[in-house]
Amino acid sequence: MTTIAVLPGDGIGPEVTDAALPVIAAAGLDWDLEFGDVGWSCWQTEGDPVPERTWDLIDRTDGCLLAAITSKPLREAEAELPADLRGTDRRFVSPVIQLRQRLGLYANLRPVTDFRDDAFAFEVVRENTEGLYAGFDYHGLDGELWDLVSGHPNAAASGAADSSVSLRLQTRVGIDRLLRFAFDRAVSGGHRLLTLADKPNVLRQSSNFLRGRLEEIADEYPGIDTEIANVDAVALWMVKSPERFGVVVAENMFGDILSDLGAGVMGGLGLASSANIGDGGCYFEPVHGSAPKMAGAGRANPIAMILTIAQLADHLGETDSATRIRDAVRAVIRSGTAVTYDLGGTATTGVAAKAIIEELS
Repeated sequence: MTTIAVLPGDGIGPEVTDAALPVIAAAGLDWDLEFGDVGWSCWQTEGDPVPERTWDLIDRTDGCLLAAITSKPLREAEAELPADLRGTDRRFVSPVIQLRQRLGLYANLRPVTDFRDDAFAFEVVRENTEGLYAGFDYHGLDGELWDLVSGHPNAAASGAADSSVSLRLQTRVGIDRLLRFAFDRAVSGGHRLLTLADKPNVLRQSSNFLRGRLEEIADEYPGIDTEIANVDAVALWMVKSPERFGVVVAENMFGDILSDLGAGVMGGLGLASSANIGDGGCYFEPVHGSAPKMAGAGRANPIAMILTIAQLADHLGETDSATRIRDAVRAVIRSGTAVTYDLGGTATTGVAAKAIIEELS
């Protein structure tokens, strides 16, 4: 039997999880669910947002559903530690970052689907491990970093102590595995076009390196057309002509921005699911965040979590069930009678989920 780790997290996470999980049985998915602890409450009680027992759970299950995680700035995180752990140099590291790094999840996959009119359906593939988010971010410069930027007039006027630098890391290993993942998504999804979104007219050296890797790997996929486009132009086209895209692939920061833009194009974060995939591990999550001010109000949209379940089903080869879930979501959105406030309705979290479950049944 397939075993899934379920991590409800905090904020609205537990309520969207409770509402969405009955979809699994309704769609005919024979999954054994095991629940684990993660998030802010673990930090507040144990000083660790991902306890070791949760890692053990993830390691012995076939997939992971993560609902929502709250993160807070440095001072607030320190203040909410247990009294005996304050001042012990414990550092809050987002569970999302921990999962991606420890499990080697280099590809973030975000479907962008028009559930109202079927006018577009494309995917954004974002690199998860390098780019501007690789962690090479410095304030107060010296040595070679200062030598590198000191000739810039603004740096010269500000001085080393008042200058910052962030480095965009791109490696052949990171690029190649991301591009092959994106091409494979194009093949499996029946897409004919792969769009590489970058900034080749400004980031000339790193973008040229990226271009070279794309040209070489594209030879392995003769059935897929490719293009390289400025990320700002891609953003415009996603709004004006989303139907033109098949798979959009981008480095970490550009992919981060474009994937949330895609959520807006499809109707909002309440519809946005995601997968984080590596060569071995994986986890799946709605991307709406924990929205702590909404927790307990029954207003959160459960559809993102439901579509996340569909993504996990696809990943595990349960494509018929995944299609049934998406068809049920499509029917409920089009009827408009049981949707939450963000889609123009008045339904509660539970009512919206129940309508989808009834459509499945």
